Amino acid sequence: MNVEQIYKDSQALLEGHFKLSSGNHSKFYLQSAKVLEDPKTAKVLAQALAKQIKDSNIKIDAVCSPALGGLVAGFALATALDVRFIFAERVEKEMTIRRGFEVQEGENYIICEDIITTGGSALEAAKQIENNGGNVVAYAALANRGFCSRQGSNIKAKENCKLPLDKPLFALEDFTFEIYSPEECPMCKEGSVAYKPGSRGN
Repeated sequence: MNVEQIYKDSQALLEGHFKLSSGNHSKFYLQSAKVLEDPKTAKVLAQALAKQIKDSNIKIDAVCSPALGGLVAGFALATALDVRFIFAERVEKEMTIRRGFEVQEGENYIICEDIITTGGSALEAAKQIENNGGNVVAYAALANRGFCSRQGSNIKAKENCKLPLDKPLFALEDFTFEIYSPEECPMCKEGSVAYKPGSRGN
């Protein structure tokens, strides 16, 4: 499976001058929502991700995703794994599990995002699962931005990866793009203005 080509075909691998959620800038941006708007594509990607997880023989009882970006990917993965799906969302800037969702004592969860960058939101959702008595046994995403180490890849975790090293990360592909601070961004120096296409802060 050529995941990069799927992103390109879905016009989800954008090229331009982008401001990331971290505040840094990049020439490229992954817009997974464009990939996941096609249910057939979402199903194919989720099934491929589910196969990795099933092959690992890790017992999964449920999938939890941080809203908003991880919702479609997480639901598609839960469907492929045939397990329950819940989500965590920010309430006054703090990740929270509500809407009647219940975490059963001892349940095994996988935290699923559309894209893992440093894993900050995924880790916040994981802490909520653990605070409610569940076990987080793994993390998953359609795409890995290369800051964290995933199963089947030679990329080593960077210092700013927030995911625990003792829990596996499953993802379909690594997307490693150059990232610049605003002060060092060559596009800014050329007079270009960064655009923020993501959901957070817009």
